[in-house]
Amino acid sequence: MWLRPHKDDMTAADAAAADAAATAALKAAAEVAPKPPPDPTAAAFFDVDNTMMAGASIFYFARGLAARDFFDSRDLLKFGWQHVSYRLRGMEDPNGMHNAKEAALAFVAGREVSEIVRYGEEIYDERMAEQIYSGTLALAQQHLDAGHRVWLVTATPVELASIIARRLGLTGALGTVSEVVDGRYTGHLVGDPLHGPGKAAAVRALADREHLDLTRCWAYSDSINDLPMLSMVGNPVAVNPDPDLKSAARDRDWTIKDFRTARKAAKVGIPTAAGLGALAGGVAAGMALKRRYGEA
Repeated sequence: MWLRPHKDDMTAADAAAADAAATAALKAAAEVAPKPPPDPTAAAFFDVDNTMMAGASIFYFARGLAARDFFDSRDLLKFGWQHVSYRLRGMEDPNGMHNAKEAALAFVAGREVSEIVRYGEEIYDERMAEQIYSGTLALAQQHLDAGHRVWLVTATPVELASIIARRLGLTGALGTVSEVVDGRYTGHLVGDPLHGPGKAAAVRALADREHLDLTRCWAYSDSINDLPMLSMVGNPVAVNPDPDLKSAARDRDWTIKDFRTARKAAKVGIPTAAGLGALAGGVAAGMALKRRYGEA
C-alpha cells in the first residue's frame, strides 16, 4: 500500500517539485476563461423546420409513428407528399402544415402524453438527430456561451419541440399545444398552430414574462411566414431562407446565412419523379421499420 510521505520525510527537491506543480496547476486554472454571467435581458429564438433541422420535424415523427403501427402506409404517403413539397419549394404551405398537424393530432387522439413523449425521444434519436444543421446549432451554442437564453419557436407540437430543445441543450421551446384531459390527448388544439403571427405573439408574451429586451434579442428563421417574429427583434437573421424571405432580408439589410449543402442546388430543380422516388424510398424505409418493430 502506497503511503504519502510525511512532509518531514520529503527532500528539499521533492518539496520544490510539489510547490512547482501546485503553482502550475493554479496558474492553468486561472487561465481558463470563466463563462460569462447569464444575460437576463437577451435571448435568441430559433425556428425548427428548415432552420435548425433539414425538413419537417412532424414528418420524421410521423414516419417513426408509422413504424410503431400508429397508422398505415397510405397515411405515411400523405405525410410524405407534404414533406417532399415542403423540401422542394423551401417554404411552408400554411394550409398544408395545418392539415398535417391536424392529421397528426387525429393519430394521437386518446393516447397518453407520456407514451408519445417516450416515442418522441426514440424517434429523435432514430431520425432527427442527423438532420440538425451543424451551422445553426453552432449559432445557438454561441448564444449559450454568451450567457443568452435560447428558445425554439415552432409550429411543431410542443412535446416534440421540447425534446429537440432538451437534446440540443437549449433553454426551452414554444410550440403548438394540444388539448390534454386526464393525461391523454383529445385530438384537438388549444388555439391555433403556433405559426406566423402566433409565433410573434408567443415571443412577445415570453419576453414580457422573462423581462427580455427584444431590441437586444435575436431571431432565426428560413420562412417568410416568420417575418412578424423576425421584425420584432433587434437582430433578425435569415437562415436557409426561402426566396421571399431572402428578398425581404436583402431589402432590410438583415444577416443571411445558408447552411444547406448539395440539397440547396437540388431543392428547386428536382423533377417531380425524383421527388416521388425519394418519397417511395422513405415510405419503404418506414414500412420496413414497421415490420421490424412488429417482429420484435
